[in-house]
Amino acid sequence: MTSIAAEPWFQAPQLRRIFDLLNADGGEVRIVGGAIRNSLMGLPAGDVDLATTWHPEDVIQRARSAGIKSVPTGIDHGTVTLVIEGMPYEVTTLRRDVATDGRRAEVAFGADWKADAQRRDFTINALYGNAEGEVLDHVGGLDDIATRTVRFIGSAAERVAEDYLRILRFFRFFAHYGSGRPDAEGLKACAQARTKLATLSAERVWTETKKLLSAVDPGRALLWMRQAGVLGEVLPETEKWGIDAIPALISAEKSFSWHPDHLLRLAAMVPPDVDRLEAMAKRLRLSKAESAYLDRFAKAPAIAPALADAALDRQLYRHGSEGIIVRLKLALAAARRKAETDPAMLAESASFQRLLARADKWQRPVFPLSGADVLEAGIPAGPRVGEVLAELENLWIERNFSVERAKLVARLETLARPG
Repeated sequence: MTSIAAEPWFQAPQLRRIFDLLNADGGEVRIVGGAIRNSLMGLPAGDVDLATTWHPEDVIQRARSAGIKSVPTGIDHGTVTLVIEGMPYEVTTLRRDVATDGRRAEVAFGADWKADAQRRDFTINALYGNAEGEVLDHVGGLDDIATRTVRFIGSAAERVAEDYLRILRFFRFFAHYGSGRPDAEGLKACAQARTKLATLSAERVWTETKKLLSAVDPGRALLWMRQAGVLGEVLPETEKWGIDAIPALISAEKSFSWHPDHLLRLAAMVPPDVDRLEAMAKRLRLSKAESAYLDRFAKAPAIAPALADAALDRQLYRHGSEGIIVRLKLALAAARRKAETDPAMLAESASFQRLLARADKWQRPVFPLSGADVLEAGIPAGPRVGEVLAELENLWIERNFSVERAKLVARLETLARPG
């Protein structure tokens, strides 16, 4: 018998209260999905979700009687969140699909555990755990856990047609949990339905893409997405630029202990073109922070490995550090990969590493003058104030931020003299 009873999260008193609450009066509750999957794969469990034979209204009523807070987070689809001592647990009534249109499903509540399992997406996501910790498998998920196979339940084409977001979920789960080659039937179904991704909301598409890019190593999944024509549907910007930089970036992340960054990985796959990246950000409805990240990357100058420290400081001041750090990380990753076959690239790799270390520690110096100083010098309000200030700031930058305020003021007074 496969069991999760020894897992610390399974023994949490809050979870035991839910078992006591819903395993009574003829009803039943079981853990389902990710917590079981991850535990069996030796990964952190994450959120603990549950499925129950009780209808959502009954879950709310029973929780109220037991003094447990309930939140109807998705009650139309049978989901109620129970909050016990600050710990949230999603509890969803067993369901079967009545109708689907590729974007959403109309469901009916039920009490059939096998039917509930068969409506889910992948076998590894349809494992249940009862109150004793026994893992119950209706769809062959345990075998696929053992081989790290991401497989649709039943007909892959039918599962995809129920919700086209499952195309991206297939590759996302392969990135996080799969090994070897993707399941052939699933890959074929995703390739055949790839144009249907255009029917989905941009928010759903970007959320899945972001999760995929956040995997420890999304390289193999991206490769198979490209092979299946799916990557071009989601990120057409990558078609000419490609994903060839990803393996080198993943290697650099591991060597330098860089935290996996979905935006850095995206930057490695797209051209540093301001207009194209702005259009991409609008199409996928990226957040303001995400859009700004890509904009700074696109506007940052390419950094030569022989660049002197003082010259780098000037670039950092003019363009900001974030975009330049992205450029330097990508350049360092590429140089390290080339150095594997060309020892002459070792020096270039070392140079990029030095420049990156400097950029990481860089702090923006404060220009000693302001517009008020220019006005006080006698220059009337208007465009000339900005022009003079910019001229003096440029002088200060080009002299490596070393011109003292007194000398800048003296220069300002010269510029302010009539004639």
